[in-house]
Amino acid sequence: MKTLKQLGEFNFINAIAKGCLKHKSVIKGIGDDAAVVKLEKNLFLLFTADMLIEDVHFKRNQPPQSIGRKAVACSLSDIAAMGGVPRYALISVAFPKNLKASIARGIYRGMQKMAKKFGLSIIGGDTNSADKIIIDVSICGEAVGKKFVLRSGARKGDLIFVTGRLGGSRKGGHLDFSPRLKEARFLASRYPVHAMIDITDGLISDLRHIIKMSKKGAVVWQECVPVAPDAKTIEDAYYTGEDFELLFTVPESSADDLKERWPFKKVKLTCIGEITAAGIGLRIKDEKGKLKKPRGCGYRHF
Repeated sequence: MKTLKQLGEFNFINAIAKGCLKHKSVIKGIGDDAAVVKLEKNLFLLFTADMLIEDVHFKRNQPPQSIGRKAVACSLSDIAAMGGVPRYALISVAFPKNLKASIARGIYRGMQKMAKKFGLSIIGGDTNSADKIIIDVSICGEAVGKKFVLRSGARKGDLIFVTGRLGGSRKGGHLDFSPRLKEARFLASRYPVHAMIDITDGLISDLRHIIKMSKKGAVVWQECVPVAPDAKTIEDAYYTGEDFELLFTVPESSADDLKERWPFKKVKLTCIGEITAAGIGLRIKDEKGKLKKPRGCGYRHF
């Protein structure tokens, strides 16, 4: 019998998804950044949850408020990836019994500040004890008038864009990133964004999610990938993960207008490739114009 490591994280997710009941109101269940449920004719609810674990996603000696900030920001980033608006949060925590109360309070202050910044109401949760700090943040958001974006809509000929710079999470564990909610709403409300995801496992891994769900291929133009100053090599931008930037596709006909009207001057917007037919898979075009297969796969939990 296989272990979870042998099975792989995403094979495990796919396996359990097959056994889950899906009500007729569920537009999208397991397999995207958030689930989508139709509540009314033009109102859709978005549901997401993210769990952060000490020594995996943060260290205990890091600033408590920054730990709390990241915990909420991760789930907010999932809502952003759907083009939605966050509304309510349930937060469950497990703390070691010998943890200083000041650290626990600091973590909650960080969560409260991040929630307030983006109009998110924390309305409940649970507390428990464990050997390590564990924080689980579940968020309910909304999308009005079908203005949400799935991973599965990429089309041949689409251009691939990213926000910000990639590979910078290597330094400092990326505790203080800003979820791209405003940017995502701008995109979803004004442009025909066919597919979108937030970059958590690395550019290559998350682009693979888009092309697999969309049944397409993709070419990444290596010389165009925006590499963060803290990244050591282009490989960091490809595989490190936890950039929490938006990765999305739009038709070529919309690309120039998007670049001209992009209003977020402090957030870089870059076209890094194109969507192709399914047969090519995922390829990187190097500075010499040669197509090559990616050598890594990005972050995996097991």
